[in-house]
Amino acid sequence: MLLPSLAESLKALLLLCISTIHSIVAGVFSKVCFWNGGAKRGINSSTASRELDQKREQSAPVPTSVNYHFTRKCNYKCGFCFHTAKTSFVLPLEEAKRGLKLLKEDGMEKINFSGGEPFLHERGEFLGKMVQYCKLDLQLPSVSIVSNGSMIKEKWFQKYGDYLDILAISCDSFNEETNQLIGRTQGRKSHLDNLYKIRSWCQQYKVAFKINSVINTFNIDEDMADQIQQLDPVRWKVFQCLLIDGENAGETALREAEKFVISDQQFQEFLDRHSGVSCLVPESNEKMRNSYLILDEYMRFLDCREGSKRPSRSILDVGVKEAICFSGFDEKMFFQRGEKYVWSKVDMKLEW
Repeated sequence: MLLPSLAESLKALLLLCISTIHSIVAGVFSKVCFWNGGAKRGINSSTASRELDQKREQSAPVPTSVNYHFTRKCNYKCGFCFHTAKTSFVLPLEEAKRGLKLLKEDGMEKINFSGGEPFLHERGEFLGKMVQYCKLDLQLPSVSIVSNGSMIKEKWFQKYGDYLDILAISCDSFNEETNQLIGRTQGRKSHLDNLYKIRSWCQQYKVAFKINSVINTFNIDEDMADQIQQLDPVRWKVFQCLLIDGENAGETALREAEKFVISDQQFQEFLDRHSGVSCLVPESNEKMRNSYLILDEYMRFLDCREGSKRPSRSILDVGVKEAICFSGFDEKMFFQRGEKYVWSKVDMKLEW
């Protein structure tokens, strides 16, 4: 019988091989179709291939803002999670840096590190080194993190806080019992105590503070206006609970999020109740699905257009322009939902 860690590693390798083969076949098929069309016009295959590559590069979107989910491991069990612990793989640091450099060379201005729980791997040191590299070496205008907050220590701020522009903490309720029902907790630790403590550290170490909330059946009737205004984040991202096949819905999913789903009308009612909160940024299912550039743990772009996550080939293997063509990214929706904002703490002119 295989040891659990070995079995999990083999499973992750198998999944990577399958997705890579899928991407290769898709690429070959598209080129064959293009070659066939070229042959009919009297164009040889090598010329047709070059034309295809040129067209792809010309039409490829710029990766202005990228979300890098470098780990899937998490210490929370949120029932609606749409990026679950299907593998334990994390790229070696130097390989991750190589990919980040490729993204910068192709136009990336903002990197957001997420998971899983990004502070879980090597107790935040791996994350801190990437944050430092992106700010000092790559000179990115904005470096941000999304975390549940449970693993963050003050010494991390002392070591890496200067290099971080924005820290977003996920908080779906200001009622501890609701957080327990959702799965936004670990043991008896208070999620809310961590939230307020991290808010204080952000103020002390000059990091812009942000809150992310997923609106679902368990918090739909809650009024969070007073608490949000007290915490005073630079942005309060409010997401409508989203189903992703293979992640939180379907036979192969590690979560069953159907019981968390709310209607568009319910989501709008929540937004109307909080219309007086000026920092609120709403994101419906329609806005979320295709307007994020998501890199997984292998640095593959994930296409969510059909309600699942179809990976491209890794940017480490084929480059950014080739991989991003299979991302399904809706650049127009990205700008429409207001994601090109003042995202460098130097430009925010915050009162620390």
